Amino acid sequence: MTKKSQSSVLRKARRVVVKVGSSLVTNDGQGLDEQAIGEWCRQIAHLIRDKREVIMVSSGAIAEGMKRLGWSTRPKAVQELQAAAAVGQMGLAQMYETKLRLNELGSAQVLLTHADLADRERYLNARSTLLTLLKLGVVPVINENDTVVNDEIKFGDNDTLGALVANLVEADALIILTDQKGLYTADPRKDANARFVHEAKAGDAELERMAGGAGSSIGRGGMITKILAAKRAAGSGASTVIAWGREPDALIRLTAGEAIGTLLVAQTQKTQARKQWIADHLQLRGAVVVDAGAVVKLRDEGKSLLPIGMVQVEGDFSRGDVIAVRDDAGLEIARGLANYSSAEARIICRKPSSQIEKLLGYAAEAEMLHRDNLVITK
Repeated sequence: MTKKSQSSVLRKARRVVVKVGSSLVTNDGQGLDEQAIGEWCRQIAHLIRDKREVIMVSSGAIAEGMKRLGWSTRPKAVQELQAAAAVGQMGLAQMYETKLRLNELGSAQVLLTHADLADRERYLNARSTLLTLLKLGVVPVINENDTVVNDEIKFGDNDTLGALVANLVEADALIILTDQKGLYTADPRKDANARFVHEAKAGDAELERMAGGAGSSIGRGGMITKILAAKRAAGSGASTVIAWGREPDALIRLTAGEAIGTLLVAQTQKTQARKQWIADHLQLRGAVVVDAGAVVKLRDEGKSLLPIGMVQVEGDFSRGDVIAVRDDAGLEIARGLANYSSAEARIICRKPSSQIEKLLGYAAEAEMLHRDNLVITK
């Protein structure tokens, strides 16, 4: 990839997930770095004025809690980590709210676990919430819910969470701000021949060999978690940049096309990755049979599936499950993520979308299957 094409990856990105690590947010554990957080919020405001959407994934709750509790080293006991997270999350959310508000932006605290994104119904709920916040011009500030989930503290890291969020909202790019300039072929502190990696393919096995372990006593991740996060984000077509968080105007310069840090390029187009995920990696929980008109709308016109086009519901499925769409001959023509359960689908079958709320008492979506969560299979 040439420098010109490299710069276009971030310049063209309209939806961006930005992840910042604990050592940056808390100035290596000295407490929340008000100036640094203020700078990132100022840059986020610049990006939003440039018609981009930004989601922030911020570490720092446990580190801030440690500081407030007077602990100099990260505890090992789960209950102490949970306590630190509970204490620190208060200050972290308040700091982002204050700094974003100074830049005339609203903020929303969103606490997620990996389980939220593995369960299909919770996945759709989280996705809908985040997309709604973006539509409202509010900046979601996401962190792991370390207070209540044991294994998220023991095994989780926010680099992975950043990648999962990028996949969740189909972001164009993931920017990981860290205390390193980027990726080197070896540890530059130990190897004088270490070379800086300006660009590589996300998912290249050689990158994992280059990466080392955790870089500080404050955070849980190291360069290896960032390499694996880039690989995960690439699964939905998002390229990743790993850059120094204290680089002046890093976010503004990156999205303007300047080559900063290490760019790990996704090899799959976003739409292709989304369709591949739905088509090949999820088990079918049920099906809906549709009329001939709906077949034409789905297959030939690229439309969503509305309840009025359904004639029958098969199986027992929940909101968020993957289901098949079949024609009247029983042939599968598509599959996708259900916005309503099988029980609800039977109630709204053959009914216009305008009646969903009256029939069910609520209306999650106007569609049974949205075209963004649907793939044509025949």
